[in-house]
Amino acid sequence: MIELKVDNQIINYVKIADEDYISLTDMLKSKDGEFFISDWLRNRNTIEFLGIWEEIHNPNFNYGEFAIIKSYAGLNSYKISVKEWVAKTNAIGIISKAGRYGGTYAHKDIAFEFGMWISPKFKLLLIKEFEKLKQLEQKQLGWNAKRELSKINYRIHTDAIKKNLIPSKLTKEQINIVYAEEADVLNMALFGKFEFCLYKWLLKPVRKIKKT
Repeated sequence: MIELKVDNQIINYVKIADEDYISLTDMLKSKDGEFFISDWLRNRNTIEFLGIWEEIHNPNFNYGEFAIIKSYAGLNSYKISVKEWVAKTNAIGIISKAGRYGGTYAHKDIAFEFGMWISPKFKLLLIKEFEKLKQLEQKQLGWNAKRELSKINYRIHTDAIKKNLIPSKLTKEQINIVYAEEADVLNMALFGKFEFCLYKWLLKPVRKIKKT
């Protein structure tokens, strides 16, 4: 479970089948007045948008049921819940989640549209915070990938050093120096100067102070 903070409101989002789903339940808390997600679903423009989204992303979407729902959307007597929408149309863009972080979640495309219903400002703030969080995630993924690549290259590199660079008549301490120097060259090339120095500092063992 990952959190966004938009206009002082904590909003959860989850990964479902490698797609980002944002909590509409959390988002709704930012709308002034007594409103429900079903109030948004009864809007004809909402139903049309959801139908187009499902058409693009969902091959199992039930167009027959969608046409019936669309014909009633916007009428004063019309009302539909998220569970009914999903059950009747086989929709995948909105889901109801039970448990500790339960509530109604929607694919980010739909959540941004829902944000517009709350307010134009809220939608823009949501997109901004979401993009900021995704950038941080990408940086973290990049760092992790470099670390894993470094581990693999280190094993290959040490084998190559052992076969080609280390003379047979060296002490254990001298051999360790050769390994360390060659590994530094490899990691400098892989990480860059600043990241490499940080990497070295993080790996540096903590010295224990002897009591006198």
